[in-house]
Amino acid sequence: MSTTRVFAARLAGCSVFDPNGDKVGKVRDVLVVFRSTDAPRVIGFIVEVPGKRNVFLSIGRITSIGSGQIITTGLINLRRFEQRGGEVRVIAELLGRKVTLKDGSGIATIEDVAIEEMGLAEWEVSQLFCRRPKTTASPFAKGATAFVRWADIREEEAVKGEAQSATQLVASYADLLPADLANAMLDLPGQRMLEVAEELSDDRLADVLEEMPESEQVDILNQLDDDRAADVLDQMQPDDAADLIAALTDERGEVLLDLMEPEEAEDVRFLLSYAPDTAGGLMTTEPIIVSAEATVAEGLALIRRHELAPALGAAICVTLPPYEPPTGRFLGMVHFQRMLRYPPNERLGTLLDQTLEPVQANTSAAEVSRILASYNLVSVPVVDEHNRLVGVVTIDDVLDYLLPDDWRSTDSDSDSDEKRPVSTSTATIPVKRRTPHGSR
Repeated sequence: MSTTRVFAARLAGCSVFDPNGDKVGKVRDVLVVFRSTDAPRVIGFIVEVPGKRNVFLSIGRITSIGSGQIITTGLINLRRFEQRGGEVRVIAELLGRKVTLKDGSGIATIEDVAIEEMGLAEWEVSQLFCRRPKTTASPFAKGATAFVRWADIREEEAVKGEAQSATQLVASYADLLPADLANAMLDLPGQRMLEVAEELSDDRLADVLEEMPESEQVDILNQLDDDRAADVLDQMQPDDAADLIAALTDERGEVLLDLMEPEEAEDVRFLLSYAPDTAGGLMTTEPIIVSAEATVAEGLALIRRHELAPALGAAICVTLPPYEPPTGRFLGMVHFQRMLRYPPNERLGTLLDQTLEPVQANTSAAEVSRILASYNLVSVPVVDEHNRLVGVVTIDDVLDYLLPDDWRSTDSDSDSDEKRPVSTSTATIPVKRRTPHGSR
């Protein structure tokens, strides 16, 4: 192979190619098994292939590692990866662990793991990059680092019950889109998933929760204290936050609503007043709303906002004042493409789509779906009995409703034809397990 030693954190996200140069996936983790005396042996990689499926790639089917890419023999078993007893994920389960250095210098945290080729298709953990605790109170100080061999460490026993640090794991996930990060977290052992959730910022965790099945959303939110949970809900889209709160107990839901920002909580309470299978139950209350006097230039500036969901940026709602739902009388919508065809100073009130009729808040979800499909729409406005705009239903809201509850799960076929050994090690670092969940 072109490289004989490589660090696991640098492999995360590396592209995997077949011998013809076609990309087949990207590395998500390194899989090892412990041995009773020697360093852990690398048995392969966890690779994400198209369709967000994680599969196992045996180390014996890799011909080259180097220059940010991995070359395979072209033979990859596409059955979904399922972690077996004795197998340990380096990035997900080893990084962040506390260990004791046998030289007497104290406790350190594993920040990276080097794997090295020892022979043909034989790789093992050769070194650990560890960081000792900082010795000063300065927030800018960091502890000293050291490269140590596996034989030079043992698991730290003095901090039982302390959560495993997920800092390095979160850093390796920094470039993932929310849906991909949700998929990666769902593949983690249960406790490790919660540790990662604790480490994420409020807005990042909110984005991830919106991409998870309801049961996992509830599990994670129930592990957060009330203040943190309310902060995360504040960052979610109101319709997603309403769906999540509806899945909680009435008591917890009311506590969290009281702790949320008043404006955010008001939107969520408003959405909870509608049946879930109606336009009111599916809609979001945060479309772009402007007056008829607003110009094309102003409209385009509004849809350029980074935080705006693409479906909401496809059209702008025009109403009479006030411009917060429920608004004044709804006048119509202006589509993004139409704005591009007119000069910047053109008033949006002259560009309304006269063919698009709003739906009532009590319109059934099935009827909303039919309207979106029949007229090739990305979103449809929702009004109340007084023709005041109360929100919009977007195509992603409808898809979430129409797809089965387990749509984030692909096939359940998880048996692999790859021959993967089971560890006979007596090493003290355990493998945390949980019942496998389907992943998006």
